[in-house]
Amino acid sequence: MNFTLIICTYMRPQPILKLLQSVKVQTLYPNDILIIDGSTNSETEIILKENTFENLKYFKINEKNRGLTKQRNYGVNLVDETSEIICFLDDDIILEPQYFENLIKTYLEKPDALAVGGYITNEVNWQESDNQNNKSKFYYDGWMREEPSRFKIRKLFGLLPDVNPGFMPTFSHGRSISFLPPSGKTYQVEQLMGGVSSYKKEVFKNLKFSTYFEGYGLYEDADFSLRLAKKGKLYINTNAQLAHYHNFSGRPNKYRYGKMVIRNGWYVWRVKYPNPSLKARLKWHLTAILLTKIRLLNIVTTSNKKEALTESFGRIVGWFSLIFNAPKIEI
Repeated sequence: MNFTLIICTYMRPQPILKLLQSVKVQTLYPNDILIIDGSTNSETEIILKENTFENLKYFKINEKNRGLTKQRNYGVNLVDETSEIICFLDDDIILEPQYFENLIKTYLEKPDALAVGGYITNEVNWQESDNQNNKSKFYYDGWMREEPSRFKIRKLFGLLPDVNPGFMPTFSHGRSISFLPPSGKTYQVEQLMGGVSSYKKEVFKNLKFSTYFEGYGLYEDADFSLRLAKKGKLYINTNAQLAHYHNFSGRPNKYRYGKMVIRNGWYVWRVKYPNPSLKARLKWHLTAILLTKIRLLNIVTTSNKKEALTESFGRIVGWFSLIFNAPKIEI
């Protein structure tokens, strides 16, 4: 299957070079690599001229097209007609050598797949275990990992998710893909991580990434995959492995980030559930408030006190803004 890799980047010349070096040694190499660069300087362009990669095409975009979702839509419009699959990678990722081979193979094994996501290996420590007696652990499919404190606290208030990881509960605030173990299996989901995703090209005939998520675009991946899941099946292949080395350059300040957590989180919840029940609405707000209080506690419990304070303030402002100026949902 012919496939195209799109990498949207912003002010990260060194991380994207490391990513491309890991692409270079893939057992299955992309037919095209499109670099969509929104940087305000020429450092990325220069480093790509100094280091050549097969099938790579570089595009420097203007301010009008700058921003993650805009850059992705821009890249999709450049994909060759012969390409069957479009892959997206964040620019601060390093691939295992068989990433694309395992990812693309999933479309042959799961012919009903509209999208397939990869699996991040360096963020969570998993262990195989059939013993489910430790309350500080999260268990899934014969594996266990540490249960984050926020979920332990949510359990006390009856606010734990009631669906599998990768699916959205009726009150949102579910478990992410990081709660699926490295079992080697392929799991059906309804949410993909946009920075490690792939889609059948035909998907983009009727869907595009929402420009509601401007700039950094927090939860833009949830928005797109939830809309797509209404049309067909999405999967995560835990054998399509990579490492994500979070690079904080180009990210918004913590106040803006906190505001995005609430407003964008509310937005994607309403994409899945346009008319939630009164109980679901209550549980969404209770969970949002509880998580904000937990973040406020980080002012005391962590060394990054200023970040915890400013993000918490952003969350509080974001929550109050829903009362007076809730986002308008794009369907």
